[in-house]
Amino acid sequence: MTAMVSRYGASRDEVASALESWGEPRYRVDQVWSALHAPLPLDDATALPRALRSRLAEVFPSSLTPAVESTSTDAMTMKWLWTCTADDTQVETVLMRSPNRATVCVSSQAGCAMGCTFCATGQAGFDRHLDVGEIVEQVARAAHATTQRVSNVVFMGMGEPLANYDATWGAVERLHGDFGISARRLTVSTVGVVPGIRRLAAESLPVTLAVSLHAPDDALRDQLVPLNRRYPIAEVLDAAADFAGAHGRRITFEYACIAGVNDRLDQAEALGTLLRAFPGPGGVHVNLIPLNPTAGFPGHAARHDRLRVFAERLEGRGVTATIRRNRGTDIDAACGQLRARVAIPDPLPPSTRMTP
Repeated sequence: MTAMVSRYGASRDEVASALESWGEPRYRVDQVWSALHAPLPLDDATALPRALRSRLAEVFPSSLTPAVESTSTDAMTMKWLWTCTADDTQVETVLMRSPNRATVCVSSQAGCAMGCTFCATGQAGFDRHLDVGEIVEQVARAAHATTQRVSNVVFMGMGEPLANYDATWGAVERLHGDFGISARRLTVSTVGVVPGIRRLAAESLPVTLAVSLHAPDDALRDQLVPLNRRYPIAEVLDAAADFAGAHGRRITFEYACIAGVNDRLDQAEALGTLLRAFPGPGGVHVNLIPLNPTAGFPGHAARHDRLRVFAERLEGRGVTATIRRNRGTDIDAACGQLRARVAIPDPLPPSTRMTP
């Protein structure tokens, strides 16, 4: 093989072709493919000869180089700043652990062009799309760092997944088919890219859809989510209803709660009225997310007592709601906080030092 293909960007056929050219027996294909998708690094795949592992690593290199690793004070959330080997672009990935399982929050783009005012990624602007290998490798590398099984992957990191549809869906298929993650535990989040939602509705895998709504009316959403001027709420809900009907799935709506902006009780009532009429099977669920601080937005999180009443107003209109417990805020790993940062030279505190 002459073309350089990344380790998780390579197809099974490309791996098989390389092994055949090296004179390896045919059974090695299954062994190597299983090793690439196991919760251990390739170098620890002791079923493979060391010389073969070294050659695979050389011919199919990693697409991500670790720059900084951060660990939350409770040690249950980890974040990586990666440098993409293709062009030195930087992206972030978050691993959230619980006693029995782990969730990986992946980036689908370096930066984001959606421009949501309260999101650090949107504030930083857009660099480029990630490819399938760069997305999938985030999950593999996170899985290597935990003893818990990675059972969930959420496309809620940097970028708008449906603006990079082909790579996002290619990664979904790899995570489902090769890593064995249930389609229902693969969550694709969007701020309302209507054509992408409709494409998702036509796909065979019943992934979970999360729509970032953040406002009960177009006037406010225009300010918070600029894409709303192109795809207003009614169009977003219509596309989401088509997705729900196609897959029989409940839709989750994300709502970042900003004090004095979208947390009034009349806004809760308006949101409840809007979503109560949602026609999709299984109804809807609203995740109320206390705003996470970012340097480029002056707003503050709504008070918890206000959020409780907000949730009660939604429940009173037949819309289920939960208040999300933000994780990783102390390392800027929570919702809306991811953005590429230039790696800080040593000395770093032990909790953030990464040894490549």
